[in-house]
Amino acid sequence: MTATDLLALLPLIALGALALALMVVNAFRRTHALNLTLTLVGLGASLATLPVAARAAPRQVGALLVVDAYALFYMGLLIAATMAVATLSYGYLERPGRAHDKYYILLVLAAAGGATLVASNHFVTFFLGVDLLSVALYALVAYLRERERSIEAGLKYLILAAAASAFLLFGMALIYAELGAMAFDRMAVGGAPGALLLTGLAMIVIGVGFKLAVVPFHMWTPDVYEGAPAPVTAFVATVSKGAMFALLLRFFVLLGLHAYSSLLLVLALIAVASMFAGNLLALQQANVKRILAYSSIAHLGYLLVALLAGGELAAPAVTYYLVAYVITTLCAFGVVAVLSGPERDADLLEDYRGLFWRRPWLAGTFTAALLSLAGIPLTAGFVGKFYVLAAGVGQALWLLVLALVSSSVIGLVYYLRIIVTMYLQPEAEAPPAILVPRSLGGNVVLSALAVLLVLLGAYPAPVIDAILSITGALAGGVALRER
Repeated sequence: MTATDLLALLPLIALGALALALMVVNAFRRTHALNLTLTLVGLGASLATLPVAARAAPRQVGALLVVDAYALFYMGLLIAATMAVATLSYGYLERPGRAHDKYYILLVLAAAGGATLVASNHFVTFFLGVDLLSVALYALVAYLRERERSIEAGLKYLILAAAASAFLLFGMALIYAELGAMAFDRMAVGGAPGALLLTGLAMIVIGVGFKLAVVPFHMWTPDVYEGAPAPVTAFVATVSKGAMFALLLRFFVLLGLHAYSSLLLVLALIAVASMFAGNLLALQQANVKRILAYSSIAHLGYLLVALLAGGELAAPAVTYYLVAYVITTLCAFGVVAVLSGPERDADLLEDYRGLFWRRPWLAGTFTAALLSLAGIPLTAGFVGKFYVLAAGVGQALWLLVLALVSSSVIGLVYYLRIIVTMYLQPEAEAPPAILVPRSLGGNVVLSALAVLLVLLGAYPAPVIDAILSITGALAGGVALRER
């Protein structure tokens, strides 16, 4: 390990140091405000190390990690999203006499797992990142143990995630047996694939499919989204899925998996099923968190269209869509978190009836987020969906493009249903279902996210240019400096 290697790994080192600092500080003094402050300062310091790490990039650190512009960009996205979740969590969790020290430690460890995934270049770090992320999420999902649904959600996630990890591990073993390598850039995949390789890839698809919650591995999603605390749900929907999809894109490009027609056919079927099942099932829900859960299944189907397209537009389309999806989903679940009370989350559709007349700014923010998820012009979601469509059309994937467009029209129905509910006149003399104090930190985060999702929809050029520059090396397979 050289000094340059340490510079390249500074963001990961900072996240690890933050987790240790939280443990040490809480051994002497436990207050909720102190835990949040230390978490935000540490995550901000991790963000500040990204330009320093960029000076050493692109760099292969041993055989396990690759620190390049692509990895650093996603690290920045995941860390910024974690900061937003931590800020939203403060008002949501604030109770007299509760320090919530374990919550922030788990949140930082989960973020470190995601950051490890996006820099992974080896099956060892792939599995290490997945497990670090998943183990922290087991506890975060069930964190509010006084709520029955929270414990149920945690147990479901624990059992199914453990099974998915087993599939991942067995798939890695079969691929290693076939190719004799575990580093992505040293796996010589050429000629006709063997039975071991195809079986291994199928098992990895199962494991990754669970983490991404695509059909038919999606059954856990609505229950976990509903039972988990609202900020944790936002973290699962953004940081966890974003990290896994970033790794999947690198894995596809480095192994040249677009050459396997059988694998592409399976993923195409998964994409179509996810788009239609997610949107159709969301139509039947009266719970906002479950609606957003099924919506996320559809959005991962959209992302698979760009992944399957390949070509020059695939990586930029996936990356821009993920940026738009992270911002929009954080905004949507952030509104749920800010409106939630100590007894239960504001997840029933009826909780939002007349919200515009009580909290007009929150109603406007939620409206912007829902319109972005629907892909309406002048929002980040529209540009992301247009980019995905361009990637699909560029490779003549007409069936996938048709499925994307038609399923998006279905999705518009349930987004509009929530919007209409917010602008209805409240029932006479009926108090709001949930009374919560205003959260300054949560409102600041929501304001920033709302501005970003509109700004990225109205003026996306700077972000697109940055994404093209960071994904160019990934698509072109630029050699890394190794010293």
